[in-house]
Amino acid sequence: MKNMDVKIIPLIISLGLLFIFIAPVPMGIFNIGNAVGIIVSGIMTGIFTFWKPFTELIKNIWNTSIGKIFISIITLIISICAVLAIVISVFMVKSADDPPPDENTTLVVLGCKVKDGRPSLMLKRRLDCACEYLLEHNTVNVVVSGGQGSDEVMSEAQCMKEYLTGNGISPERIFMEDKSTSTEENLKFSQEIISREGLSEKITLVTDAFHQCRAEMLAKNIGIDPYNISGYTSWYIVPVYWVREWFGIAYYSVFGSK
Repeated sequence: MKNMDVKIIPLIISLGLLFIFIAPVPMGIFNIGNAVGIIVSGIMTGIFTFWKPFTELIKNIWNTSIGKIFISIITLIISICAVLAIVISVFMVKSADDPPPDENTTLVVLGCKVKDGRPSLMLKRRLDCACEYLLEHNTVNVVVSGGQGSDEVMSEAQCMKEYLTGNGISPERIFMEDKSTSTEENLKFSQEIISREGLSEKITLVTDAFHQCRAEMLAKNIGIDPYNISGYTSWYIVPVYWVREWFGIAYYSVFGSK
């Protein structure tokens, strides 16, 4: 019974993770976070489902010299990946919420998908966060940043401005950056607008909590040391995007690409 408990509990956890990574797919959310999550949790599910054959296979492999080397290498790779994931997650958590100490700041809302002329749920959450802050701090201005994708009927910046003005923010406080196609361009072009318009150069980034760390890294690369406030992200998509950011941050750290 004890051996069964050791096997069943991880199996239940693995199945739960598999469901979490598959569930967003029908909603059109599929990226490297889903893919890796599905593969890893699927492998874990198979291992714990066939626990006895699996352990016997490992023993047989371990009994050969090449098998010992192979298992040692795989174990080392898994250990390194686990440590990196933990370390990156710590930095992501630390970057998730660092609000400015006073009103001497300019918000920069990073763009996201526009659907049928309206902000996607993720973009709406960012805008709600920005709107709440702007209503509470009426001397703060905001740059809404995002160009127009091939499948969008308007630029993300235009959509964001309309949403903010519709929720009580004066249009005089809103500056549009509508040419960018990436987070790096969001930051670079927004910085140019802030400088040109004489706005506060103490920038506060508004995006999702999982995205703040990489956005901050990109900002610092062009000389911006930002504050951060984060929009709410639906719990059921956090794991997918959190895992995606592991790869985004690792890739950027190594290659310095967008």
